[in-house]
Amino acid sequence: MSQHFLGFGLGLRTDHFHDVLEQKPDLDWFEVISENFMVDGGKPKYYLHSIREHYPMVMHGVSMSLGSTDPLDVDYLKRLKQLHDELQPEWFSDHLCWTGLDGVNAHDLLPMPYTEEAISHCVERIQRIQDYMGRQMLIENVSSYISYAESGMTEWEFLREVTDRADCHILFDVNNIYVSARNHDFDPLDYIKGTNAERVRQFHLAGHTDYGDYVIDTHDHDIPDPVWKLYREALLHFGPVSTMIERDDNIPSLEALMAELDIARRIAADTLTEDQLTPRYKEAV
Repeated sequence: MSQHFLGFGLGLRTDHFHDVLEQKPDLDWFEVISENFMVDGGKPKYYLHSIREHYPMVMHGVSMSLGSTDPLDVDYLKRLKQLHDELQPEWFSDHLCWTGLDGVNAHDLLPMPYTEEAISHCVERIQRIQDYMGRQMLIENVSSYISYAESGMTEWEFLREVTDRADCHILFDVNNIYVSARNHDFDPLDYIKGTNAERVRQFHLAGHTDYGDYVIDTHDHDIPDPVWKLYREALLHFGPVSTMIERDDNIPSLEALMAELDIARRIAADTLTEDQLTPRYKEAV
């Protein structure tokens, strides 16, 4: 059993607040979008804290803009830390990307150029955030649709350098790797093999939209077979890693998502041992 393995979870969405409290579904943990709850009071916070009484949680952000040349948003970090201290999550995460420039939010997760300068820039910002938060964070690989001529290494080499130098961990998005591999014509197994297994703390699984010549990470479809196959490969390389499903549009019932999560459980059960798949919260039960 990994000391970091939480088991199998879902992204907590407003559509399911009531059902989660009423049904207490048989899952191990929830991921919450930090920005949705960085407010004072209100019904979302009521549901959040009520559900937190029954499940472990992790926090996942979309607005830190680690790669931007804009200064870090101190007000954002204050509100993030306040929520973190209230919720006491297992960890917090954000994306290895930039989301805006000169104060303008692009409302997208934009990839970094894979250069030594970008590594140093991201490492310095991650270290400042970790110092402020008082703990290590997880950074997620994003899906990408463009590349930079100045990039001098692969994405997985860039990710390894950033995480090793910043001494942070990885939220390994399996779907994003499939999407980027299709869009940039690389072997996703090279990405898996080139990632430091000791840094990986969480998996994201999700669906996408396939347009033939390119693929868009949309989180509005069921997880397709190629992503499930890549998940199996990730388990073989990384071992037991806390796994959750993201669904942000065309959201189905809680029961439907639980059924999809059972597929992840079955793949993991076929790939790893029962002892490896015991969530640390349940090992002593």
